[in-house]
Amino acid sequence: MAKKKDNTAEIGFEEQIWSAADKLRGNIDASEYKNVVLGLIFLKYISDKFDQKYQDLVEEGEGFEEDRDEYASENIFFVPESARWKTIAAAAHTPEIGKVIDEAMRQIEAENNKLKGTLPKNFARQELDKRRLGEVVDLFTNVKMAEKGDSRDILGRTYEYCLAKFAEAEGKNAGEFYTPHEVSQLMSEIVAWHLRGRDEITIYDPTSGSGSCGMFVQSADFVKRHQGNINDISVYGQESNPTTWKMATMNLAIRGIDADLGDHNADTFFEDLHKTEKFDFILANPPFNLKDWGGKKLENDVRWQYGTPPEGNANFAWVQHMIHHLNRSGRMGMVLANGALSSQTNNEGEIRAKIVDADLVEGIIAMPDKLFYSTGIPVSLWIITRNKKQSGKTLFIDARDMGTMVSRRLREFTDEDIAKVSTAFDAFRDGTLKTEKGFSAIAMTEDIKAQDYILTPGRYVGVAEVEEDDEPFDEKMTRLTGEIAKCFEESNRLQEQIKKNLEAIGYGM
Repeated sequence: MAKKKDNTAEIGFEEQIWSAADKLRGNIDASEYKNVVLGLIFLKYISDKFDQKYQDLVEEGEGFEEDRDEYASENIFFVPESARWKTIAAAAHTPEIGKVIDEAMRQIEAENNKLKGTLPKNFARQELDKRRLGEVVDLFTNVKMAEKGDSRDILGRTYEYCLAKFAEAEGKNAGEFYTPHEVSQLMSEIVAWHLRGRDEITIYDPTSGSGSCGMFVQSADFVKRHQGNINDISVYGQESNPTTWKMATMNLAIRGIDADLGDHNADTFFEDLHKTEKFDFILANPPFNLKDWGGKKLENDVRWQYGTPPEGNANFAWVQHMIHHLNRSGRMGMVLANGALSSQTNNEGEIRAKIVDADLVEGIIAMPDKLFYSTGIPVSLWIITRNKKQSGKTLFIDARDMGTMVSRRLREFTDEDIAKVSTAFDAFRDGTLKTEKGFSAIAMTEDIKAQDYILTPGRYVGVAEVEEDDEPFDEKMTRLTGEIAKCFEESNRLQEQIKKNLEAIGYGM
């Protein structure tokens, strides 16, 4: 399987980040040191990006390096001189380091309206040890972030990595999972298919967090790749956690994407900030198997068209919330834990059956494990569509064996993997797909009903055929034993050589 040249699953400076956080861990609460580190990451990122452009302008020799318009034209934040990282680094070992950082945040907000009210400004507080803060600044001084920023969601990935490490240190699950870059890309390729060439596009993520950037950026990139204009995209989102809401706002601002995430954080179920809106497409990675979501208080909600979701699991609350917000030709892609494919707990099976009978499920993709920093829970992608091109049919794809391990704990989808899956969807919609045993299958609604509305792809795609081996058994065994004998001979020769070498230096065995 083809391998990407660059490992985009990892940031490249995780150890430095955690070293920085660890320096503060004993000084302030976990929730606090997390915000301190992430605030510094943002400041360092935009400063590196600014410096990169600044040096380019200096080399041009036209004297425009302090011209704000030069930066705005490329969606680069203008950073005042007193807010640049070199100023912060110079003050690292002074008692005023906290005040210097707070003032830098204020100046950056003053220069960039998109960031007003989002940046942390609590570095000068007494309980934050200034010696340790200075040491953290030193660590970040040697981390170059702008180099990676154009191809990776630096803030989102950093946030997820920190969540995982903080949770590990505290002995509990983080409960928040950043959507891997390639998963966002795959969903955008599939879901945004029908929007090619459209003049106006609305996008929605009801569980934005820091992950909204990944989803929205990939959607914007998709539009640009297909000769669209990023300014034609209207982005909407929502997030309940105040820290992640700010992270999303910062992250999207960095990318030059104007988004309506509401003017505050809010619970999507209880305070729907986009209550009357209907969207072209929705992309989301909601919290997996969320238990305490308050379902009992929302029993008669208008969104529960296919049944009231169980109080102990919000999976089908998210599904129905998003279906509710689709327009007449809308399409959505979401990440769900695999349990949602087959669960019969409470009335989950009944809700799933009604959604299938309504001919909304266009496709299900079983994804490989180890795609996320923070969880090993197996997941699937759900593609739900109004006015399906292939009515009465659902495409099942088993991609569990795809992807490339980029570390012991992380797997990544390659460009080739994304192309294979998205091309299968294109062919399915065009009616030209040749199904592949073990990988893809098309099922009629009646077929799904016969399987008790269980949507596990393995039930439909079957097992891949193994190539027949025409070599006679006796000949194969003769050949293999001969090869093994040669291996043993070589092993013995090497052992003897090692013994001689050891004897020569006085360490005979």
